[in-house]
Amino acid sequence: MGKKYDAAREKVDRDKLYSLEEALNVVKDSGWAAFDETVELAMNLGVDPRKADQMVRGTVSLPHGTGKVARVVVFAKGDKEKEALAAGADFVGADDLVDKIQKGWLDFDSAVATPDLMGMVGRLGKILGPRGLMPNPKLGTVTFDVGKAVSEIKAGKVEYRVEKAGIVHVPVGKLSFEAKQLLENAETVINAILKAKPASSKGRYLKKASLSSTMGPGIRLDYNQLVTQLGK
Repeated sequence: MGKKYDAAREKVDRDKLYSLEEALNVVKDSGWAAFDETVELAMNLGVDPRKADQMVRGTVSLPHGTGKVARVVVFAKGDKEKEALAAGADFVGADDLVDKIQKGWLDFDSAVATPDLMGMVGRLGKILGPRGLMPNPKLGTVTFDVGKAVSEIKAGKVEYRVEKAGIVHVPVGKLSFEAKQLLENAETVINAILKAKPASSKGRYLKKASLSSTMGPGIRLDYNQLVTQLGK
């Protein structure tokens, strides 16, 4: 992986389970890339995502944002188009936006749609669905309140969704953030995911957890401590 990665890895005790605060300090200390790396939280959950009643998915607003301004498109017409643009949407449209995406344009991070246009947006299911970009009423991205939806996403609202292997990956900020900011963001995400435990999930819900930066090694977290301190 290179000398810089090896040097960063030597700072991590592979046999230790770190507290969240300790892990964040190590992550910040071991960063070495020339760019501002993203700090990511990974949580291995005791669920079976193949079962609809065990799908863990939702959104959470980070107190200090992600460090990245999300690019948001909105499917809307008339006054709602004006509202979305006023809130900072990067691109707003209807048939023209659908056509643009069908031709291969995917230069955005989130999509919002008014309910009356979802029949039209549904044609993009095979394109947006696999990428986690399909507007969803459960996530607040199918709504007539498009101004609020766009503002929240721009301010640092992130989605979490369990993958096939039962793992959730969520960004909690940038290495340039203060340790306290990263801690508060991470606690907010962990708390939300712990509270999202499906009623049908049996046994231990949080199996493993780790933190890492874009180019850095993974740092294992003390999951028992996380469950004790958070998710209440």
